[in-house]
Amino acid sequence: MTLQQLNQVITIAREGSMNEAAKKLFVSQPNLSATVREVEEEAGITIFLRNNRGITVTAEGEEFLGYAKQVVEQYHLLENRYLNAEVKQKFSVSMQHYSFAVKAFVQLAKEVGMDEYEFAVHETQTEQIIKNVRDMKSEIGVLYLSDFNQKVLIKLFKEYNLEFTELFECDTYVYMWNKHPLAEKSIISIDELEEYPCLAFEQGVNNSFYFAEEILSTYEYKRVIKADDRATMLNIMVGLNGFTLCSGIISEELNGDDYVAIPLKESEKMRIGYIKHKGANLSKLGEIYINALKNYKNDIL
Repeated sequence: MTLQQLNQVITIAREGSMNEAAKKLFVSQPNLSATVREVEEEAGITIFLRNNRGITVTAEGEEFLGYAKQVVEQYHLLENRYLNAEVKQKFSVSMQHYSFAVKAFVQLAKEVGMDEYEFAVHETQTEQIIKNVRDMKSEIGVLYLSDFNQKVLIKLFKEYNLEFTELFECDTYVYMWNKHPLAEKSIISIDELEEYPCLAFEQGVNNSFYFAEEILSTYEYKRVIKADDRATMLNIMVGLNGFTLCSGIISEELNGDDYVAIPLKESEKMRIGYIKHKGANLSKLGEIYINALKNYKNDIL
């Protein structure tokens, strides 16, 4: 099978319609259908199921498309590096909502400059982080493992041919506005937080406890508010005396000094690290970024 065929199959899956894909690719629908048949015969699988409403990707088709996207993206990287010298080298990272991970990204951009590189940072849901690395939308994904979620996530990493590297281990902290009624305490128990809203990042369709960014995700909080971004969460902390659970590594440079992190009595360990494709070497920018992240080990409270 050829790169052109792989690209055509990927386009069909993205458009969800043979007709729409044919328009995008400027080819006839019969020719596109013939390409699919050839690829399916060569691969020995069924990639698409066809019906009156369009097409559906099969389970084995999803797996095939994951590999196909990697091949096409690798070719584009090769093309950009050696055939299109004027094209900027790209670096992308996906992460859970960690201000220190954003700060490390800022440090990277300042260190190497932005004239020769094209950067992207995705602060997003846990499942999307994993998929972004799987599909090579991001070279690196920053997230955490715990005794609770590691079995599920590691199984998913293996399925997607990804590997996790631990950077440092943290205890659990309560993150809140510095004028919160509990902000002066040296340690806070979960019972003391009962009357205040717990803030958690929305995890979308796959809102599984195992994908939660916050430790103790199965605890039955009296009040819970879901948020999509860090700025909204910080505003709710001030407006409603909300709190969230975090690693305790805070960045006053980015978030200001209006917030505090206080140890949680019922602490659980968070092993913060990164995922990448198994066996793949980090790029030069990836190495610089990971080294910047390692420096935050010294900022653990």
